[in-house]
Amino acid sequence: MTRTAATSIGFIAVLLWALLALFTAGSDPVPPFLLNALTFAIGGAVGVIWVLVRGRVSVLRLVPWTVYAFGTAGLFGYHALYYSALRLAPPAEAGLIAYLWPLFIVLFSGLLPGERLRAGHIIGALVSFAGAALIVLRNGFSFDAAATPGLILAGLCALTWSSYSVLSRRLGTTPTEAVAVFCVLTAILSVPAHLMFESTVWPESGFGWLSVVALGLGPVGLAFYVWDIGVKKGDIQVLGVASYAAPLLSTLVLIVAGFAQASWQLVVAAVLITVGAGIAALASRRG
Repeated sequence: MTRTAATSIGFIAVLLWALLALFTAGSDPVPPFLLNALTFAIGGAVGVIWVLVRGRVSVLRLVPWTVYAFGTAGLFGYHALYYSALRLAPPAEAGLIAYLWPLFIVLFSGLLPGERLRAGHIIGALVSFAGAALIVLRNGFSFDAAATPGLILAGLCALTWSSYSVLSRRLGTTPTEAVAVFCVLTAILSVPAHLMFESTVWPESGFGWLSVVALGLGPVGLAFYVWDIGVKKGDIQVLGVASYAAPLLSTLVLIVAGFAQASWQLVVAAVLITVGAGIAALASRRG
């Protein structure tokens, strides 16, 4: 596989993640851990079938258990926080704050050994955080306090995925097939969490069930496999910059689908977050 082909495959993940907020909102009122269990069971099943068809089961035995634990913790933690955030706060606002993870990836990777945190990183951070502040404080300091827990979880969500992604750079030799195990274990962990902390509520409409299946096949399924191929075999710099388009695309999708209202604050916030992350990525690329 060529470098260009791998990069193109990785970009598919960016397009799929732009649909994550829409389908999560559409799956309401399914509680977060149950949604985790359902969607990752679908995504994991797709991966297992792919591994079996390719006859690659043997490579899974060579992966250390610590890698499986790390991957499962990253996927389980990120999505549990993400789903919870979108249940407790408006999906557009929570989704945009959660999508600060591309910026955090740039900042955290700049602190790794052999890297430098440049002026562009700091400027980009300030611009993106200005966008996040515009979302949270769009109605002044008297914004709806009921949404505060969801917005906090969205911030933790961004920190979780960015930390997972940066630390994953040390796992470059791990085969993509291992992602199927990450998904299956995440689904299994979500079941007891659901039984302990939630009441079982199934989708109330056909669109709700369609959203659950779409999540499992796309943003919570195929996306992780193609992203793994892209970051390991493609141009990681190009993919990093491309991922910053996800929050803007996600917001536009929510507006078109009727889950969010178009407003100048929301549009400006999306642009600020995207531009800020792009400035930071440019600083890394030049460095």
